[in-house]
Amino acid sequence: MDRKVRVRFAPSPTGPLHMGGVRTALYNYLFAKKHNGDFLLRIEDTDQTRLVEGAEEYIVESLKWAGLVPDEGQGFGGDLGPYKQSERKEQELYKKYAHQLIDSGHAYYAFDTLEELDQMRENLKAAGVAAPQYNHITRSTMKNSISLSTEEVEKRLENGDPYVIRIRIPRNEEIKFKDLIRGWVVVQSTNLDDKVLYKSDGMPTYHLANIVDDYLMNISHVIRGEEWLPSAPLHVLLYQVLGWEDSMPEFAHLPLILKPDGNGKLSKRDGDRLGFPVFPIEWKDPQSGEISSGYRENGYFPEAFINILAFLGWNPGTSQEMFSMEQMIEAFTLERVGKAGAKYDPEKAKWFNQQYLRSTDNQELAKKIQPKAIEMCLEKSNDLEFLAGVCGMMKERATFLNEILTEGSYFFSRPTEFDDKTYRKKWKEETPALMAEWKAEMASIDTFNAENCETLFKSFLEKKGVGLGAALPNFRLMVTGLGMGPSMFEIAELLGKDEVLGRMEDALEKL
Repeated sequence: MDRKVRVRFAPSPTGPLHMGGVRTALYNYLFAKKHNGDFLLRIEDTDQTRLVEGAEEYIVESLKWAGLVPDEGQGFGGDLGPYKQSERKEQELYKKYAHQLIDSGHAYYAFDTLEELDQMRENLKAAGVAAPQYNHITRSTMKNSISLSTEEVEKRLENGDPYVIRIRIPRNEEIKFKDLIRGWVVVQSTNLDDKVLYKSDGMPTYHLANIVDDYLMNISHVIRGEEWLPSAPLHVLLYQVLGWEDSMPEFAHLPLILKPDGNGKLSKRDGDRLGFPVFPIEWKDPQSGEISSGYRENGYFPEAFINILAFLGWNPGTSQEMFSMEQMIEAFTLERVGKAGAKYDPEKAKWFNQQYLRSTDNQELAKKIQPKAIEMCLEKSNDLEFLAGVCGMMKERATFLNEILTEGSYFFSRPTEFDDKTYRKKWKEETPALMAEWKAEMASIDTFNAENCETLFKSFLEKKGVGLGAALPNFRLMVTGLGMGPSMFEIAELLGKDEVLGRMEDALEKL
């Protein structure tokens, strides 16, 4: 590449960030880091009517949680700001280029009212004409600087009449560009509308602002979702008529993330229906107060979430599935991003999280679960060594962090209920006396650890002529209340002799 790689993630703050948006940010981030480039965050808020309170802050927090921290952008600084389009409007950046297009004859003023535009669409519909609607044919019948006299146009502008500036799409021209994922894309200009670029209130539309900002921010590659593919020919044309064709970025349009069942794009409704989040972190709607769950609050590791997203469209070409961010950066190429949509698999997502849980150091897990343990007022929640021991035994049996605490609740409090199936099957008439003897045997252990407990237990059972399968479940039942779980002797070591003996005493009374 003969220019520095600079990419941008440019969401609109119109609500919570969908996981598809985070995947777009991820692919931009990976591409930038792979080529020692820059990853920017730009907030595209040209449509002021659709802005949602708190959405911008939500976007920033989501990216930080996912580990996709921009090198520059809104909230992160940089030399080419502002990185928020409404703030760039105040500098009249867009007005300058809109008028440049007017002066070069590539754009024109249009004064049509909403009612007149609706009537035009109705007339076209009645005539059986589909899109495009405002183009080289219909523009001559509307109120614009092509159909009106120069005097009329000047008068309207002097009077402050509302207007928009529309691009003047040329007739019968071939617009083509090479998409890095999809190959050559060719569109006939006759199939395009004269899109609005700028409004008399000083606010540009997405199309003009997008192009101007990418040019001024030296963006080298535009990596975005395939929903923007129909807009790409217009954007290519804008680069050409503005005289920036030599600076035009390369384009890559990513495939859709599809719902797990059936066809179509993954939506929040699908997540609600099938019981999984579609947003990175929890979102509270400022209007309705409705809370939508997030991956963070559902107990997903950000690393697992990133791995989930990476494979929704990208194939590394190997059998490796678990990637650190560094490994992912090294392996990522746009050439291995597919064209077809990728189905989201919620069970595979859980698998990724389970793998990260199992591979994380016990001390690190203890630090992660400690705030929740304290919130739940669990005994020994301030003891990180104890929590690390719990994590070491429970992480092979858990998918999410909180399950370590909920499924391993017996580590923190004595059982008040006992597994009925184990009791009915294993607890016999002679069991209380046997367990009372075993309790007395354990009291004699000087160094109370898993190895000594296990050795003594087996020796005790051999002396009593009782099988391990008959006695061990009862020992477990008395100490944990359950019929299954991690090594009983490791549990005993972690709880300590006094606690184990106390639990057995309680259980002998209750059972």
